[in-house]
Amino acid sequence: MDIYKTTDEDFREEEFFADREEISDEFELVITDLRQGVKNPDRVNVFVNNQFSFSLDVSQVVDLGVKKGLTISPEQLEEFKKASEFGKLYQRTLEWVLTRPHSERETRDYLYKKIYDKKLDKSYIDRIIEKLEFKGYVDDRKFAEYYVENRFVKKGVSRRRLEMELMKKGVSSDIISEVFDDGGRDEKEEILKMIKRKRSKYDTDEKLISYLVRQGFSYSLVREVVESSSISADE
Repeated sequence: MDIYKTTDEDFREEEFFADREEISDEFELVITDLRQGVKNPDRVNVFVNNQFSFSLDVSQVVDLGVKKGLTISPEQLEEFKKASEFGKLYQRTLEWVLTRPHSERETRDYLYKKIYDKKLDKSYIDRIIEKLEFKGYVDDRKFAEYYVENRFVKKGVSRRRLEMELMKKGVSSDIISEVFDDGGRDEKEEILKMIKRKRSKYDTDEKLISYLVRQGFSYSLVREVVESSSISADE
């Protein structure tokens, strides 16, 4: 009866194929679990090969087709991690813009700082701005209206100063003009607010007039309002 004898060559061959299987298993990436986030229930924690790998928001999970049991390549894993970074940055920016209206330039400045601090992909900035504008969360016209309506309401402020501040925040001159033309603040009323606060600090009308002109009001209007208010006070 022939007896099969194993040789050193046979053992080396078996070890070779066993090593190949271990290498194959080691590099096979499988999404093994999806768990709802604890701190943020709108995010989903994704586990690859039973280890936490990245998180996505719920809509990203659906859009990217991420599901338990899915085998992915290293390239896909990298793309999912980038999507995770993008989703986190978008969410933070959304929460920030919802605190009050912001201009596009303000939002870009905010994103640049976040990108720089965390060393993220700069291409996220344009994508996030585009998404926020599409959803109406970033709108220079709405921002300018809000700014004009709320800036120094009690203290008084000139149109010229508001225009300069809005331009520094990246709002176009066309939008600024439209906002004021559609119902900006009345310059006389703003001057009267400032006179009420500042008159006691100036011992002459001329000094008060000079101060108000420096705040951006026209000389002729300032003189008219100051003189009329002086007459009213005397009466």
